[in-house]
Amino acid sequence: MWVADGWMGVAVAVGGCVLLMVTSGGVVKGVLCGIAKEDVEGKLEKRVRDTGVVVGKCENILIVAFVLAGAYTALSVIFAAKAFVRREDMSTNSLYFLAGTMVNVTYSLLVALVLKGILARI
Repeated sequence: MWVADGWMGVAVAVGGCVLLMVTSGGVVKGVLCGIAKEDVEGKLEKRVRDTGVVVGKCENILIVAFVLAGAYTALSVIFAAKAFVRREDMSTNSLYFLAGTMVNVTYSLLVALVLKGILARI
């Protein structure tokens, strides 16, 4: 389990979370648009897009927290909860919801693991 070693550790963890939160939307949108060869988000109503952004940011925070805590099995909670809550949306637009989740989770895991590596060296 990771424990911040003073202010430097806290600063690195918070900075990494902020970086992830700021960049994850662009990464997800870029990958999805690249796969679909069109603006996937542009076809969705504003409410659906906004909900996706909020859910994605919550995923980011949970993934970083779980990885830093060494609770890798808890990551399954993210998929289970999202599949349950957004099952209707996933059936109508699987690219946006399923692929978007996979891209966001993969990117968040990558950032969280890099953070964990940096924090281990502090």
